[in-house]
Amino acid sequence: MTRTLRRPRTLAAAAGIAAVTLLASACGGGGGGGESGEDGEQSADFITIATGGSSGVYYQVGATMSEILADELGADTSVQSTGASVENLTLIQDGGAELAFTQGDAVDQALAGEGAFEGKQIDSLPVVANLYDQYVQLVTVEGSGIESIEDIKGKSISVGDQNSGVELNARTVVDAYGLSYDDFSADYLPYAEAVDQMRNGQLDAAFVTSGLPNSAVTDLATSDDVKVVPFTGDGREKLLSEYDYFGEGEVPAGTYGDSEAAQTLTIPNLLVVSPSLSEDAVYDITKTLFDNIDKVQSSHSAAKDITVDNAQDVPVSELAPGAKKYFDEQG
Repeated sequence: MTRTLRRPRTLAAAAGIAAVTLLASACGGGGGGGESGEDGEQSADFITIATGGSSGVYYQVGATMSEILADELGADTSVQSTGASVENLTLIQDGGAELAFTQGDAVDQALAGEGAFEGKQIDSLPVVANLYDQYVQLVTVEGSGIESIEDIKGKSISVGDQNSGVELNARTVVDAYGLSYDDFSADYLPYAEAVDQMRNGQLDAAFVTSGLPNSAVTDLATSDDVKVVPFTGDGREKLLSEYDYFGEGEVPAGTYGDSEAAQTLTIPNLLVVSPSLSEDAVYDITKTLFDNIDKVQSSHSAAKDITVDNAQDVPVSELAPGAKKYFDEQG
């Protein structure tokens, strides 16, 4: 079987949709992602993994998972670069991906039909595993004049790709500190582009929600003195008390060459699976990934937190039956 890794984005989506359509037809079901989800009969022969920007942690970890599933299951796999959480959940819903990386808050909003999913509620988002924590970071450089969240007033700030998980976090954080996008110039940029503009003096700061370290910010630190703005005060307490998926976190000193640690917030990363896949297919995927967890963990330093124990702690949605079956076997 030909194993295609990193197929072009349009081809990856087309392959995922074609697989759903063919298998749904064979089972007598409809062609849409929602209808196939009711059947849950799709095999693991074709697996498209929706990740994030090519410079982000999602993509790096997803590429390794894609290679493992191709090698161990003989699956035709691809890793798809996307705008991350919101786009990924839409791909799952529409049949354009079988696995997707997403933040816990995006899943929470999708299931409730709120935020970016207002009027577009998703009924089912089964989870393969809780992966690792993202760190919500506001990154700037020395000399920007930004020492606190409140200092972004009147500045040029990247809030991530539109409707990405980063942008969801940025909007929530800004609101908790009594601000809105009207208080600053909001640019919707992926990490790499945000870093380029900060380096050129065209951008003052960027929201970055990722594992540690973020490779784009690490690259920025090769030319500039990077500062992670701390989350402190009433705004931080409001976020922790009002949102179950936020946790306390800290970006350690030296992460980007900076001399001081910065208080921040964490949010769980989840690997969600299309409800179109059968229980056996999800079991095989889960078993393959966690039986090769050393390879997954070697893909990025953030992935070292992916363990059998942590994987079962899902704050939103529920574990897919096939995944739960595997974890139950592990005790």
